Amino acid sequence: MNRRTFIKHSSLATASLYASPLLSASEKNEIILGHNHKRYRINTNWSQADFARNPVKDCHEMVQDKLGRIILLTNETKNNVLIYDKSGRLITTWGNEYPGAHGLTLFNENGTDTLFICDNNRHQVIKTTIDGRVLMTLDYPKETGAYTKADEYVPTETAIAANGDIYVADGYGKDFIIQYDYKGSYIRHFGGRGNEEKHLLNAHGICVDYRDKNKPCLVVTSRQQHAFKRYTLNGVYIDTIPLPGAWVCRPVIKGDYLYAAVLQTDARQGDKSGFVTILDINYKVISNLGGNTPAYTGNKPNELYQTIKVFQYPHDVCIDDEENLYVAQWNSGQVYPYKLQPL
Repeated sequence: MNRRTFIKHSSLATASLYASPLLSASEKNEIILGHNHKRYRINTNWSQADFARNPVKDCHEMVQDKLGRIILLTNETKNNVLIYDKSGRLITTWGNEYPGAHGLTLFNENGTDTLFICDNNRHQVIKTTIDGRVLMTLDYPKETGAYTKADEYVPTETAIAANGDIYVADGYGKDFIIQYDYKGSYIRHFGGRGNEEKHLLNAHGICVDYRDKNKPCLVVTSRQQHAFKRYTLNGVYIDTIPLPGAWVCRPVIKGDYLYAAVLQTDARQGDKSGFVTILDINYKVISNLGGNTPAYTGNKPNELYQTIKVFQYPHDVCIDDEENLYVAQWNSGQVYPYKLQPL
C-alpha cells in the first residue's frame, strides 16, 4: 500500500469549504502562528544547504541528537541523512541506500545515540549509528503469522522504550504494531485493522509517553480515523484521542506537550491543507500552527482545519532543546524544513 493512495481530491465545493489564503515566502515569515502560549514566528529559509549539491525529495522526519544537531531524513538517495546545526548550517550528510526512507527515531543507548530508519521500499527497519553504520536490520515480521511476504509489510515508524524494546508501526502495510526486545527478538503484535476501537487504520506513527511516570503508554496514530490511540506497553488498548478532520502524523512528546504534523484535512484532501497541532498533557488541543483556533464541544475538539497556507503537507515536527520547532514536509516541492521560534 502506497501512501499516495491516501491522497485524493475532493469535489471543488468541499475543497473550498475552508479555503486558505496563498502566502508568499516573505509573507509567511512575517506572520505569527499558533494560539494561547504556543505561538511562533516562522523562518522558511532556515536551511543553508545547497540544493544542487544536497537535494531532498520528501523531507520525512527530524530528530535532535545529544550534541544538539538537527538530523533530517529524506528519501533522496544522494544524501538520505542531512545533519545541521540549529542555525541551519549543513554539517555533514550520509546515506544512499534508503530509497524509501520514511521513519526516523533516535534512541540514546547507554550514552550513545542510535537511529532507527523505516524504509518503505526495502520493507525493513534499520538500526544505525549516528553516522550511518548499520547495527541491526529487522526484516518483515513473519513470526507474527500475519505476513506471507515482505511486500505486505511497509513500516513507517518506530518507538523505543526505556528498556530497549522496539515498537514498529506498519502504517502502510497491515497496521499492526510489532514489539521486539532490544536484540530484535519478536515479543508480540497488536492493533491491525478491524471494527473495534483497539484497531487501527493507517498506523502512521508511534511514541512512548512517559509523562505519567506511573502509567507510561504508547500513543499511536490512526491517521484515517483522525485520531491517536493509546495502548499499554504490552499492547492493551486504553482509549482514543479524537482529532476530527486531521490526517495526523506521528506524535512527538517534548516536556508536557505532544506535537504533531497534520498532513492534510478531510475537507481539503490533496489541496496542501496541512498545519501543526499541539496538545497538552491531558491530550487537549491548545494550539494549531496555520490552523483554526482550538475549540471543544464537550470532550471532543471541533473539526480541525487549515486557515493559512503556510505549510503544504507537513510530515513531522522536531522540538529542540531551546523549544524551537522544525517542520519537515512531504510532497511539497522538495522544500527544506522550516524553523519556528517561540515568542
